[in-house]
Amino acid sequence: MHVLVLNATYEPLQKVNLRHAIRMLVREVAVVEEAEEGRTIGAFPVPRVLRLVRYVAMRWRHGRRPPWTKRGVHLRDRGRCGYCGRRGDTIDHVHPQSRGGGNTWENTVLACGKCNNRKGDRTPAEAGLRLRRPPHVPRWEELVGL
Repeated sequence: MHVLVLNATYEPLQKVNLRHAIRMLVREVAVVEEAEEGRTIGAFPVPRVLRLVRYVAMRWRHGRRPPWTKRGVHLRDRGRCGYCGRRGDTIDHVHPQSRGGGNTWENTVLACGKCNNRKGDRTPAEAGLRLRRPPHVPRWEELVGL
C-alpha cells in the first residue's frame, strides 16, 4: 500500500510506503489529510494522503530532467510494452547498445519478453516492429506515479 505525500501547499510530492508514512506521523512532520475508514495502526489512522507540516522547496525538480533509471522507464511506460502494449518486464534499447545506443530516456522503452526477443540486436525497423509512441524524457510527475 502506498500513501500520497503532499507538500504544505497541497502540491503532490511523492508516494511512500505505509511504514514510511507512519514514521512521518510519529516524527510529526506530516498530518493525515485522508485516512482509511475504521483502520488504525496504534494511535494513528491508516493514511491514504499525508500533508507535510512545513513547506519543502522543490527547486531540484524545476529546470532539471530526471535521471534515467530502469524503474523510471517502467513508470514512464506505465508497465506496458512499447511495441505491443502487453505487460512489459524488460528494458529494450531502441538503438541497440552493441551499435552505440546508450541508457537514455530517448533510447529505451519497456518491452515484453516476446517483443524483446523478436527485436534482438536490431533496430525496430529491421525487426519489423513499430513503437506505439516514441520514447521521451518524462516529467517528474510521471515518475512519482501520481
